[in-house]
Amino acid sequence: MTVEIAMRLSGFLLLFIMIAIMASVQFGNKIWDDLDSDTRLQSIHNDPKKYKISIVLAFIHNFSIIALVIMLFIAFRSYSIILGIVWITFRTGESLILSYNEKSRWGLLNIAKQYSVSKGAEKKSWSDKALTILKAKDSRFKFAQIPFSIGTIAYSIPFITYGVVPAIIGWFGIVAGILYGFGNGIEPIKPNFKVLRYFGSGMIWLFELVFGVWLLFFAHTIL
Repeated sequence: MTVEIAMRLSGFLLLFIMIAIMASVQFGNKIWDDLDSDTRLQSIHNDPKKYKISIVLAFIHNFSIIALVIMLFIAFRSYSIILGIVWITFRTGESLILSYNEKSRWGLLNIAKQYSVSKGAEKKSWSDKALTILKAKDSRFKFAQIPFSIGTIAYSIPFITYGVVPAIIGWFGIVAGILYGFGNGIEPIKPNFKVLRYFGSGMIWLFELVFGVWLLFFAHTIL
């Protein structure tokens, strides 16, 4: 595979990953702070097919991340093998954590069935079980954003040091990765301090959009 093809595939995958997670959210996957177990169980019971589609889309998103980092490694490994190994390791770890989350989310389908036909204390018991799953999912997701941020920073560094990608994209990726990673890392200590996480998230989305478009349509200009 040539470097140009790897770059174009990386750009396509970056944009595809964004579309996949947005589609998953559209079908009911709440990414952050999904801790209202009664509302969640009722929603699943009302439309289990829609909920299953959201999980399938999330799995597609997660495994596309692994394909992405492999393509990025092929495209940019000549600039830094060590950083390439770092971004593959951390972003693959992120993908596996997120996939485990989706596996646990699937278990809510059965709980929703039991919840819908229960009353009183039994209904509350099912709600509490769902809340335990949702809390664990939320914690794992926020933790997974730390290796995501490390991986993002790792593949942004060569863009600056070697000039292989416009430096502004590299700097933007580093700043976004630091803010987003720090925002998620500090939240367990200061749970009400969410502004940094949200701001970092917005920067990450903008970075990946610009980087994806550049790889897909303009990367050939440096080859």
